[in-house]
Amino acid sequence: MTGERIYLYDTTLRDGAQTQDVDFTVADKIAIARDLDALGIDYVEGGWPGANPTDDQFFADPPAFSRAIFTAFGMTRRPGRSAANDPGLAGLFNARCAAVCMVGKTWDFHVDVALGIPRDENLELIRDSVAAARAAKGEALFDAEHFFDGYKRNPAYAASCIKAAYEAGARWVVLCDTNGGTLPHEVEAIVREVVGTHGIPGDRLGIHCHNDTENAVANSLAAVRAGARMIQGTLNGLGERCGNANLVSLIPTLILKMGFQTGVKAEDLPRLTEVSRNLDRILNRESNRHAAYVGASAFAHKGGLHVSAIEKDPDTYEHVRPDAVGNRRRIVVSDQAGRSNVLARLRDFDIQDIDPADRRIGSLVDLIKRRDTEGYAYDAAEASLELLIRSHFGSVPSYFTLERFWVTDERRYRLNGAMITESEAVVKMTLPNDDSRLEAAEGNGPVNALDNALRKALEPYYPALKAITLTDYRVRIIANERGERVGSGTRPRVLITTRDSATGKEWATLGVSTDIINASVDALLDAYGFKLLKDGVEPWRGTAP
Repeated sequence: MTGERIYLYDTTLRDGAQTQDVDFTVADKIAIARDLDALGIDYVEGGWPGANPTDDQFFADPPAFSRAIFTAFGMTRRPGRSAANDPGLAGLFNARCAAVCMVGKTWDFHVDVALGIPRDENLELIRDSVAAARAAKGEALFDAEHFFDGYKRNPAYAASCIKAAYEAGARWVVLCDTNGGTLPHEVEAIVREVVGTHGIPGDRLGIHCHNDTENAVANSLAAVRAGARMIQGTLNGLGERCGNANLVSLIPTLILKMGFQTGVKAEDLPRLTEVSRNLDRILNRESNRHAAYVGASAFAHKGGLHVSAIEKDPDTYEHVRPDAVGNRRRIVVSDQAGRSNVLARLRDFDIQDIDPADRRIGSLVDLIKRRDTEGYAYDAAEASLELLIRSHFGSVPSYFTLERFWVTDERRYRLNGAMITESEAVVKMTLPNDDSRLEAAEGNGPVNALDNALRKALEPYYPALKAITLTDYRVRIIANERGERVGSGTRPRVLITTRDSATGKEWATLGVSTDIINASVDALLDAYGFKLLKDGVEPWRGTAP
């Protein structure tokens, strides 16, 4: 297999857009398309011209592509119309794109029930549409809808459908597991029959899998083993129901594990993590920490035994180099940690002046393990972890002290009968020069009110804090010592994500307490302190601003 070419077809902007709660704007589509083109994807499917205003706008003024073939999606001509007189095909052929991909029926059950036409007529729809597309655009692709279900029920008819497309000049005949219910051994066997028995060569054959049995990636690789040389999929496995084959995990597997060549070159592959996370940012959702290759935990090592071995040779517990896909190794410090974990984190945080034999390392391990049992999950809040470690060795300046705070929430009715809730926070802060600030602020809820009041007290002394913004706030209930998550003794863990508008960097901090407000304040104060520490700000010792 080594060195053979596999072509990659991305349908994030069309099939991925059918994901529940995903609604791309034109600007979103442009940004994603540019990322795909820069990565080296061979085909970028932009959507279905004529299906909705967003796709119409996108195809009216698409971005310039330097590497990818921009493709429009549609369906074969309707029964009772000629290819020249079908408005759907007209919209497809008039779209500003270099190729078109058309979906057609290949399962006799759908031809009989959904289309309600003779089976031979469906073959004519396929032939006419592919031939017309090839004449109009030069390159036509045929998506054989429900091919595997159709082949299992009626192999001869399903094969006749894809032969019709192939003989009409389709560049790629794509076998679709539309319902996502086929298993890898079935896919491999059927694709081998398509190539060997029905005479469609692998370099004209594609695969399109859905993930309803969690086998879309495995099914795609099975098709490749059987001879298919094009894979359709989406970024991060987006798609309706359970999603589509995930190109983000397929691409490095094809290149690094199976030795295939793709449009994604060795120098492109380190962009993969960034492209995956860019999509999540566009969708305003958290990236999957446990995603293969690109997840924040994909190369995270928690057990002390693992970390000790990684320190000697990363190949002991890593199947590929993290930087090959643009990711990085993370050594997690938790109740599973040993000295190896802590020493590795000291290097990560560029703390160079600590002797590995320093007795404080052992006490730090004990501290981290104790805090982990209390609910401090530092693997999700590295900024708080760095502050804890640096504080343990006395290298975090004392920027401020929160003396006390109080928060009030008032729920009342306006004169017009509308109910409103107003939050107000008051904080008292002490600075290193013994200045004392008492500030009050309102906010949209108690945490926002506290954030506003704390900033009001601190920003005159530390203007750098004006650049940071709280971008995410999450709460999880931590079980008590009896393992209970309800009733008395439970504790909330607050995780805050903060973004620096000056650099674009984000960091996470946390707080744990029996009181959710206390936990929130601890996470906020860590966020401020981390910003000042990383900026190299000196503690305020001048006169009051």
